[in-house]
Amino acid sequence: MDSFKLFNWGLLILTFGLLIFLGYLSSKMMKRGDEGGFLVAGRSLGAFVGAGTIVATGFSGWGFMGSPGVTYQFGAIEVLGNFFFAPAMMIAVLYFARFLQRKAVDMGSNTIPEYIAQIHGGGTMGRVVQGVAAFITIILLLVFLTSQIKAVGLLGASWLGIELNQSASLMVGVIIIYTMLGGLAAVAWTDTVMVCGMALAAVIIVVQLVTSVDLSSWEASLNAIDPELLNPTTGAHYGDHPGTVFLVLPYAFLFAAVLPFMAIRFLAFKPDVKLHKVGIYVAILGALLSLIPLVGLYVRMQMPELADPDNAMPVYLENFMHPALQGIITLFIIFAMKSTANSLLHTVASATSHDMRLALFKDSISSATLALFINRAAVLGLGIVALLMMLYAPPFMLSWLGILGTGTLLASMIGPVFISTFWQGSPWGALVAMLAGFGTSGYMMLFADVGWLIGPLTGCVVSSACYIVVSLLTPRPAFQKLSV
Repeated sequence: MDSFKLFNWGLLILTFGLLIFLGYLSSKMMKRGDEGGFLVAGRSLGAFVGAGTIVATGFSGWGFMGSPGVTYQFGAIEVLGNFFFAPAMMIAVLYFARFLQRKAVDMGSNTIPEYIAQIHGGGTMGRVVQGVAAFITIILLLVFLTSQIKAVGLLGASWLGIELNQSASLMVGVIIIYTMLGGLAAVAWTDTVMVCGMALAAVIIVVQLVTSVDLSSWEASLNAIDPELLNPTTGAHYGDHPGTVFLVLPYAFLFAAVLPFMAIRFLAFKPDVKLHKVGIYVAILGALLSLIPLVGLYVRMQMPELADPDNAMPVYLENFMHPALQGIITLFIIFAMKSTANSLLHTVASATSHDMRLALFKDSISSATLALFINRAAVLGLGIVALLMMLYAPPFMLSWLGILGTGTLLASMIGPVFISTFWQGSPWGALVAMLAGFGTSGYMMLFADVGWLIGPLTGCVVSSACYIVVSLLTPRPAFQKLSV
């Protein structure tokens, strides 16, 4: 093992120790047996930590590994699409978070499926809705988690000089440990540390890109390879028309506002948090991370025959960065991917241990300590399941699998989570909307050649229509609008 590999292992061990220590500290914040502390961090997140965990989770593995690969394959249109995530997340924080936060505090909701059940009246039908929401969340986020584990495993393997399965097992093992210890508080704290490293990595990468090649030569080289890379006549993976890329803005807004692993952060804010501060932090961090896909264009210029587009970032680091800088930046990128993986694992475990338990066996556990033990056991069990799914999954493109999971979940949840904030539907409306969104988006992503966003957004339209129509035809619970 050469000196740089030893340097990388040293960095990894030090940061693993820091992450586990943060998990231990966050576990001390929870009262003994405090399930709410595990699920929503005791509603203790401030402005910077809240913004840090939102941005880290939203960009992370997709931003650092998936989007450079997509940019390598399809060109600059992905750079534009990636940029829309920062303003979309800021809008979600400024104009949606307070509604969701106040309602959840009012009802005592500790997860998004529980929020859906409670806002639609609770009772027996509410348990059915909660169970279905939890089941859909588990299935689809396990799909997304599989892509995140593969991403972090691929990068870690080349960085440390080990096999993919060894790298993935190592990374998932540490995520399991600190998430089990501190729940959402540990996830949020570690995310905040990670996003600072991610932002620094983005700055270093952009400086290297713009100082190592003349921009006019860069443009000429890409046009010589394929004029579509810089001047697309279609929307490439987004759809047939170039304008379909602008659909990323509403998609990214709903991504931040509706998806359970993102929206749970709004439930965890302090009641008196200043959301304009959160929005400013989100905008700054998001803008920096939106520049990362440029790596794909740079590598396409330098190595136009790359066999696997998803290797654009590892190839870039290996060939165009000093080994010491490569090690540090790779560590920050691993941070990025872990920040989404831990959020997904926490959300899937919460849906399994809390929501499915309440849906199937309401009030079956009277001990809060036992409930917390079950939460932590679910983190361990589902972390192992996700690792096995990654090891035995067929080949896939990271970004496509991520959108299959998140886009279909978004289509399932838009009515019960987003529309219900402004217009109260019925439990039957929520149930039908979730199933319709799941079926529509899933089918279009798997079997229809319509682009990566058309399927989920069509699912959102179908799901929303079902939510409203079925709710108008069935009894609705009383609704009290909360002021901002």
